[in-house]
Amino acid sequence: MKVTVKLIGPLVYAAGFSEKKVRLPASASAKELLSRIGLKKNRPTIVTRSGKSLAPADALKDGDRVVIAPIYSGG
Repeated sequence: MKVTVKLIGPLVYAAGFSEKKVRLPASASAKELLSRIGLKKNRPTIVTRSGKSLAPADALKDGDRVVIAPIYSGG
């Protein structure tokens, strides 16, 4: 299957792209996507599909558009 991945902020520099299509096995999860695109696990992120948060074990579907953003705090 193919999903489109959009990265936000400093994740663009960490992965070397801002948006691209990624080919994954049919049963891939959000966690597998993160490892496939090479983001290090030391930075907390939020993964969303259609504006809703995905858990690491949530399955992806062909044609999904996934946005991955860093989690910020402060104020």
